[in-house]
Amino acid sequence: MERVTQLGYLGLSVRDVDEWERFAADILGLQPNGRDEDGSLFLRMDEYHHRFTVHPDGGDDVAYLGWEVADEHACHALAEQLEAAGFEVSPGTAEEKAVRRVAGLIRFQDPNGIPSEVFYGPLMSFEKPFQSPRPISGFRTGELGLGHFVILVDNAEQSIHFYRDVLGMRISDYVHITPAPGVSFQATFFHCNPRHHTIAFIESPKIARRLNHFMLQVQSLDDVGSTYYLCQDREVPITMSLGRHTNDHMTSFYMQTPSGFAVEYGWGAREIDDATWQVQLHTSGSIWGHQRMQAGLAGVVQD
Repeated sequence: MERVTQLGYLGLSVRDVDEWERFAADILGLQPNGRDEDGSLFLRMDEYHHRFTVHPDGGDDVAYLGWEVADEHACHALAEQLEAAGFEVSPGTAEEKAVRRVAGLIRFQDPNGIPSEVFYGPLMSFEKPFQSPRPISGFRTGELGLGHFVILVDNAEQSIHFYRDVLGMRISDYVHITPAPGVSFQATFFHCNPRHHTIAFIESPKIARRLNHFMLQVQSLDDVGSTYYLCQDREVPITMSLGRHTNDHMTSFYMQTPSGFAVEYGWGAREIDDATWQVQLHTSGSIWGHQRMQAGLAGVVQD
């Protein structure tokens, strides 16, 4: 079975690209790397030409997911797995490959209708090393991919089947928590490389937006602390205070983006060795901290 190897890039659809550029550079420490002809903004965090593309489409949600594989053979094999599972696959056109800055890709939709892509051969920029606009030590990426994200899904079982049995990801663990009176949910966490989880999803009958949050992992705890206080100084809303998670042991906090979904900014997550890892169940999201500063679950329609 062919498997995706990492989350290579993430497309975001937003209302205000200029505001996102300021937020990404001044708060997150991502490096703006120019704009495409349609006004879409590229954001760097390592040697890749970009890890995020921010599109001026106005949706304030995830626009598409970009899953990386090793080469053309792996991309074709995954196309066959998708088609065998009943998913319609479109080969990337020359224009689409040029826009994404990749050697090749295929396009499809996951069971929730989220546009998704499998690609190989990303454009690299080793001759121009990543330079954060902020004095931070950088991001932990490489074979781990850009980070992780959490989405809201229509049917958890369908999503589990798809990401496990079609894209070849592995379940890391489950977290069942009650964040507020009358609110209870179970999150399923998946990995495709040593990063504890690259994607997690929560089933919800009332979805306002798919994307709950994405996570950036920095190289130093000092980077987390300095950003935590920078958010307070710049009046960037903190949606969850500093804390440490039970499942991946990440020390992190959550801030609100200009689009309303959150960014988790963290350090120190443990990694998975598939030869020894055993799936776990947690009934608490955090060992300590992570106090919710806003009611409800981001992305869910509030009654």
